[in-house]
Amino acid sequence: MKASLSELEAVAAIARLGGFRAAARELGVSSSSLSHAVLALEARLNVRLFNRTTRSVALTTAGEAFVAEILPALAAIDGAVERATESQARPSGMLRLNTSPGAAKMVLRPLLIEYLRRYPEMALEVATDNALVDIVALGFDAGFRLAEAVPPDMVAVPVVPQSRMIVVGSPDYFRERAVPLLPGDLRQHACIRARMASGRIYHWEFSRRGESVEIDAPGPLILDDSELMLQAALGGVGLAYLSDHHVRDDVEAGRLVPVLEEWTPPYDGLCLYFPGRRHVPAKLRALIDLVRELRSGGPRAPAHTPHSPALKF
Repeated sequence: MKASLSELEAVAAIARLGGFRAAARELGVSSSSLSHAVLALEARLNVRLFNRTTRSVALTTAGEAFVAEILPALAAIDGAVERATESQARPSGMLRLNTSPGAAKMVLRPLLIEYLRRYPEMALEVATDNALVDIVALGFDAGFRLAEAVPPDMVAVPVVPQSRMIVVGSPDYFRERAVPLLPGDLRQHACIRARMASGRIYHWEFSRRGESVEIDAPGPLILDDSELMLQAALGGVGLAYLSDHHVRDDVEAGRLVPVLEEWTPPYDGLCLYFPGRRHVPAKLRALIDLVRELRSGGPRAPAHTPHSPALKF
């Protein structure tokens, strides 16, 4: 009585991830088909591998023993596949990536352009979505998002480890207005407001020494793109709340003035993320290696992080 490799991989994934839905996402199949496959395997083996309830899935004693037996074999197969992949020619084909519009601007140069330069047999498709999407269901190989937005069943590789938000305004704007010293002072200023993917107007978030404040910043302009907010701030329309990476060049050149910096601590930055499959395609492995090279001091790392953890345009 034999079990197929796909059935063994399914059992291992369910055991590792603790549920059929997460395992189905990783394996790129539907939850119902995965459940039927495991039920069929249990019937052929005449043993129950999982105890199922409406809220949880857990290995039975027999299931624990079964998984312990098959994991070394699966690991050996993984190693053989990886070695075979490494022996192949340079990566080729299409790599499909999903990200937000702001993050796309951040990773295009030097990361993605450098990737295409190194691997001329590769093609990239970069799709931008304001809202977080299911990259597995939509057929993407990987995505770029802020660390806090990466689904828990995905593998995340930091691209920009940390960033932080700051409030900026043009020198012309501040010629006739006092510099805000506290977040509450923003209520007396013209602010460039941000509409999130959900349609909600974002409340600017601040914290200092354990004190947290949210400000529904007033202002004459509402935008849903960080680059447009930057241009509006440079034009003197009002104050903008943007990533320090996004405005760094303009601040250093004196085109923008940062304020309330002590009220905006750092947060986890942008990540490349992908399904936690054991078989990482060579084309994706090459991108992962390039991300790590950039972070370790290779070509200059990307310099623009689009939004704070709460801003998901």
